[in-house]
Amino acid sequence: MNKWILGARPRTLPAAIAPVVVASALAGSEFNWFRAALALKVSLWLQIGVNFANDYSDGIKGTDTHRVGPTRLVASGLASARSVKHAAFLSFVIASIAGLWLAILTSPILIAVGVAAIAAAWSYTGGRRPYGYSGFGEVSVFIFFGVVATVGTFYVQTQRITLLSFIVAIPMGALSCAILTINNLRDRKQDALVGKKTLAVRMGDLAARRAFVALLVISHTAAIATFIPTALLTLAVAPLTFSLARQVMSGASGAALIPVLGKTGKLQLIFAAIFAIALAIQ
Repeated sequence: MNKWILGARPRTLPAAIAPVVVASALAGSEFNWFRAALALKVSLWLQIGVNFANDYSDGIKGTDTHRVGPTRLVASGLASARSVKHAAFLSFVIASIAGLWLAILTSPILIAVGVAAIAAAWSYTGGRRPYGYSGFGEVSVFIFFGVVATVGTFYVQTQRITLLSFIVAIPMGALSCAILTINNLRDRKQDALVGKKTLAVRMGDLAARRAFVALLVISHTAAIATFIPTALLTLAVAPLTFSLARQVMSGASGAALIPVLGKTGKLQLIFAAIFAIALAIQ
């Protein structure tokens, strides 16, 4: 596999795609394919930028030296720290261009939102006080890949924000957090050794596993809480949800959780696709 595709971490990209798909379906007759495409471009390139930025920051700090998960470019020597840093900046620039276009079409407020998103992306593991090293990663993911991505995509197409758009954002944010939780649960022991106090490290093994299951339950509950009858269709993925919960609670750890990460990403995509159909036909 091309090293740059590897560094972009394709398994994490559902977190960027799902909220745009769901929010676009919620827009209904106001759906605008061009603005939806721009929103998707922003979301995808921000996610890719985050991944490269994390690779760079963790690599130069040495926290990826004994990593259990997928290969990192800097830590493995596949790419120089400088080139990975440039890849992160380039990704942010691409996202910024699409975001600026949306701001011109809708509201300049989006510029401020975009600046905040990029700042959060970089400072997750970068800078002097990376908040990802203090256990706040899930909070940021829920805000930016849940609320901001979903409500923002809905707003750029409809020019309004509704309570329903916030409720719809909850399962998207929860599932994105579930992806991060599995990632951190997999690396919990190694992260603890290098002083990276992720939420999984702070909570401990069992509590982190229960948190993962809780996030899955919240996703289904929030979809039903829209009180849209067709949203019950999301229960079609309950068997996959149960299977993932069972694998995690069975005690799988380390490398055994790598397939679970991919399956959690697939769950988010399938959930989003069904949820989008449910919202479109309501």
